[in-house]
Amino acid sequence: MAHTLIVMRHAKSSWKTSEPDHRRPLSRRGIRDATLAGELLADYGIAALLSSSSTRTRQTWQAAELGGATAGEVTFTDALYGCWPGAVVELLNDLDEGVRTAMVLGHEPTMSSVVASLAEPSDLADEAAGSFSTCALAVLTIPRTWAGLGAGQADVIRFEIPRG
Repeated sequence: MAHTLIVMRHAKSSWKTSEPDHRRPLSRRGIRDATLAGELLADYGIAALLSSSSTRTRQTWQAAELGGATAGEVTFTDALYGCWPGAVVELLNDLDEGVRTAMVLGHEPTMSSVVASLAEPSDLADEAAGSFSTCALAVLTIPRTWAGLGAGQADVIRFEIPRG
């Protein structure tokens, strides 16, 4: 049975802060955009969310929940802060096969690189890989097991950049 993977970049962060990068919060626009993203995500039945531990990814998910997004299991991990695409794939490879829909919430340039490496070539895959601005999300279908997931094995079926 096919799996669904949602790859999302955090919403717009604020630069009006003296906090270090890991603790930088969302801007007002970021909160609005992430809430709209939650409306788009509400129908997906996310079973597992893997998110960077940064403040802006945590706040992106909180705002998405306000918009209606839900996830069965939520994991915030330092492993998704400043990582390479291969590390993301390794985390996905470890998911239980009962997880039909998973989401990865992180940072650039990693998120667009994950889409580019996993997706079969298509116009939508090219658009997603080349335009992964803040709050962008790509939905991919994967006809394989999580453990067998690798390069070029997914199809991008949706690409959105919610703006409020």
